[in-house]
Amino acid sequence: MLYLNEIQTSLVHVALAIGATQILTALIDRRNLWHRALLLGIGGILALRYAWWRATETLAPFGPTWDFAASWSLFALEMAALAGALSAALIMTRHSDRSGEVDANLAWWRPGPAPRVAVLIATYNEDREIIERTIVGARSLDYPSVDVLVLDDGRRDWLRDYCVEHDVKYLRRTDNKGSKAGNINNALAALAADPPDFIAVLDADFVPHSDFLTRTLPLFHDPQVGLVQTPQHFFNADPVQHNLGLTRSYPDEQRFFFDHMQPARDGWGIAFCCGTSSVARWRAVQEAGLFPTDSITEDFMLTLTLRDAGWATVYLNEPLTEGLAPEGLKEYVTQRTRWCLGMMQIARSRVGPLARNNLRLRDRWSIADSLFYWLTTFPFRIAALIYPLFYWFFSITVVDARLPDVLSFFGVYYIWTMMALNLLTRGMVAPIINDVSQLVCAIPVSRAAIVGLIKPKGHPFTVTAKGGDRRRVIVQWGMMAPWLTLLALTLIGLLLGIFLDRFAYFDAGDGKVVVLFWSLYNVVVLSVAILACIELPRRESHVADQPERAVFNGPGGLKRLWIAAMTLETVRVRGLRYPKGAAGVIRLRDVGDVAATVVSQTPDGATMRIFPDGAQRHALLRRFYTEGNAPGVVSISIGRLLEDIGRRLSFRPDRRRR
Repeated sequence: MLYLNEIQTSLVHVALAIGATQILTALIDRRNLWHRALLLGIGGILALRYAWWRATETLAPFGPTWDFAASWSLFALEMAALAGALSAALIMTRHSDRSGEVDANLAWWRPGPAPRVAVLIATYNEDREIIERTIVGARSLDYPSVDVLVLDDGRRDWLRDYCVEHDVKYLRRTDNKGSKAGNINNALAALAADPPDFIAVLDADFVPHSDFLTRTLPLFHDPQVGLVQTPQHFFNADPVQHNLGLTRSYPDEQRFFFDHMQPARDGWGIAFCCGTSSVARWRAVQEAGLFPTDSITEDFMLTLTLRDAGWATVYLNEPLTEGLAPEGLKEYVTQRTRWCLGMMQIARSRVGPLARNNLRLRDRWSIADSLFYWLTTFPFRIAALIYPLFYWFFSITVVDARLPDVLSFFGVYYIWTMMALNLLTRGMVAPIINDVSQLVCAIPVSRAAIVGLIKPKGHPFTVTAKGGDRRRVIVQWGMMAPWLTLLALTLIGLLLGIFLDRFAYFDAGDGKVVVLFWSLYNVVVLSVAILACIELPRRESHVADQPERAVFNGPGGLKRLWIAAMTLETVRVRGLRYPKGAAGVIRLRDVGDVAATVVSQTPDGATMRIFPDGAQRHALLRRFYTEGNAPGVVSISIGRLLEDIGRRLSFRPDRRRR
């Protein structure tokens, strides 16, 4: 009875935490520094309370036992990850929004001429379709003084000819030394005879909106600003979103960072360059020694070398570009592994946190925060799956805790943290899916973190492959195997513990109840991770869902209709009932009259294949990618998320437009 009373008391503590955050939802202004500090400060206190409880009441006593080894090693990993979480929470207490500053300083250079800008498009092996839209977007920038340069490290003649045909400057070099940074430095050397005032850097798969330069250049009114970074938005779903069928209900994995962490970092003055979608001052880059080649993540390191030379990096949280997220799980993992390895190289470089340089204390903290993320988060994800097995198979006590205490200490801290983060980020944190996003790349990232810290040099730059044939189901057995194995072992362990009478459900002192619920949670996470390793076919990467009036001139003369959806190759219309094969001309906004043929009928209209010429195709590209309609999920709806997960688990496709 006493034990049940303790559980009831602990549940009251959890309910009070939920109630308090619900009350604060109506009172907290997420833009107010003190409100943010209060919300996250309480979370920090609860985290330290939890850490003290773990250290004083849940660990095995010192001694040459397996209980001691397992218990204390997990505690060390958990506390390292908790330290990283506390650092991130401290960063999140601040927030910046520079849109007002932009509005107040539009065309600050007047009455003088507009500064000259060179837009550098770095490319290596991208398909024509990918780089074509980036070139079209760059040439469509609404800015009076801009030169577009394509930097081709793939030395492709067809790309050279395309650039000549479309009046774009083309550069290539004889080798690939320094990878992307070396490619850009080669372009800077070519521009040195008549340098621009600013340079904008775009990856080959990132298309700028027409106002990209008119919104970023105003922030250079501050003479100390050396670089302006903007967020990366994507017109396709990342592999976790897509493979779990969550394109309409869950944001891409980088949304939390770009929409919330970078503005918070900017509030501290420690925002950093992310490679593409940035604009830099020519003079600042020159004084920093050009783009650094010491790390395969030259972007973060560029921020540090700029800071070392006295220049600031600022962040404008406006969607001004759209890019292509990795479409395959292997490419997704490769990209994040490269980021991790590059961070380890920076830690050991001339601008590392312990090196003698001109970095401020907050800059060193910025590097340390990123190091904690890569070094602790991913290994702890793996450990959380493995350690319960020690109890099931070897009777090793990993966490010696009573259920009421777990609810009171961990439960209250966890609930408060999740609800506080969702309050500050407008509902962008979904625990299990967030775990899976990190878990699918946890093993190679953990390996890269250790190897990179020990041996920072001698690692090749691996380009993230984009595009390719995505029309069939691909099961990534190699990536799935560790999670299948852990799932099987966890289920076997649960069966052994329950049916062989090795589990006493309310034996309060030895943590068995904790391991049970811990293992059940792991079963869910591992099941979803396995599902994420089954790559589903992909449709057209960019679809315009903007119903509008149009005219079709076909066999029966002029017909008015509605455009329901459109891609670069097809138009789906309502109000037209022509048979398959009927041909004519359809008039599209901003494009003109385009040849079209009916390929199929729909319940309310037809699907038509369109045949734009070169100029019309470019007009379609501008319409799709440069008008400033960055897609993506801006907040999570739990109901829709659960609906989509249920649909994916039942293997029922979602045929609605997304």
